[in-house]
Amino acid sequence: MTFPTDAKLLNRAREKLVWLLAQHHGVALRQSYVRDGQVRSDAASALCPRQAVQARHRKLKTLRTCLARVIRDISRKIDGVGGLEAAFAKLLALARRVREQRQHQRGPKVYSLHAAEVECIGKGKAHRPYEFGVKVSVATTIRQAKGGQFVTHAKALPGNSYDGHTLATVIPDMEVLVGNTIARILADKGYRPQCATRSQAQVFVSGQKRGVTPKIKRELRRRAAVEPIIGHLKAEHRMGRNYLWLRQEDAANAVLAAAGYNFRRLICGSACCCAKSSRLSPPRFRPPQPEARILHGRRNQTSLMVQTLVVLHRHRRERPLRLFDSQLERSQLFVLRTGW
Repeated sequence: MTFPTDAKLLNRAREKLVWLLAQHHGVALRQSYVRDGQVRSDAASALCPRQAVQARHRKLKTLRTCLARVIRDISRKIDGVGGLEAAFAKLLALARRVREQRQHQRGPKVYSLHAAEVECIGKGKAHRPYEFGVKVSVATTIRQAKGGQFVTHAKALPGNSYDGHTLATVIPDMEVLVGNTIARILADKGYRPQCATRSQAQVFVSGQKRGVTPKIKRELRRRAAVEPIIGHLKAEHRMGRNYLWLRQEDAANAVLAAAGYNFRRLICGSACCCAKSSRLSPPRFRPPQPEARILHGRRNQTSLMVQTLVVLHRHRRERPLRLFDSQLERSQLFVLRTGW
C-alpha cells in the first residue's frame, strides 16, 4: 500500500463510491465531483505539512464536504432498496469512518480502503519511522544449529499491542511448539520482564545491568542474531508485503514465511553436507581442456571441435565419434556449443 494521507483517502473513498458502485448499479447521482475532487486532492498532497497549513486545511475541508455530499446523495437514492443497501453497506461505512477520523485521534483508524485491517506501527527509526501492516513476533534459538539459524516461532499479533504485553501469548505457544519449558528469553528494550505473566521464563532485555551474570551477558550478545532473520523474511519470503486479505491470511502469511525460511536453511545445510562428503571422496577424473591453435591470427575452430570430440570420447568410453556423425547426442552438442 502507498503512504496514506488524508487527501488521498478522502478522494479515493469518493471515487470508489462513484465509479465502482454508483455507476455499476445504475444509481444516478446529483453531482460526482470527479474533476474538482482530483484537483483539490493533488493540490493538498503537493503542500508540505509544515508550510501553508491553513491552505492545506481548507482543501481537506473541501474534500470532506464533497465526500459527505456523495454519501448523503447515495443514502437517499438507495433508501428502502434491500439489494442496493446490502451492496453499499460496507463501503459506505468505510467512507464515513474516513470522513470522520482526524489526525491525532485515539483508537483504530482507516489507512487503506482495500485493506481496512491495516495498522500503523511506529518503528522509531529515522529512515522509516512508521510501517503499515500487522505486527509479527519472530523467535529463534540462542545457539546456532549446524544447518543455520532457524525460526522457532512466528505469529501475527493484530491489535498493535505493546511488545511487552505479547509475551503472555507468545511464551505458551512457543513451549507447546518446542515441547519443553523455556528458561530464558533475550529480547530488545521494547519488552519488559514484568509483562511475562504465568510463565517461569526469565526475560532479559538488551542493556540490562541488574541480575545479569557473565554467562547471561555473553548470551545477550547473541540477541542481535534475530535481526538478519527478520531481514531475510521480509526481503526473500514475502513477509514485507502480504498479498493475502483479512486477518486470518495475515496469520497464515507469517507462518508460511517462517516455514519457507526454515526449508531454505535445510536445503543449504544438506548442500553443505553433500559438498563436504564429496571432498572426502577420491577426486574424479577431469579431462584436460583442449588448446586452440592460432593460424594466421585466427582461432582454428575445426581443430578445437575435433579435440573436444576426442576428449568426450575418452571420458565417456563410448564408440569412436566422427566429425560429421548424424547420431551425436544432444548433451554432447550442448557441451560443444558452450565450449566454443
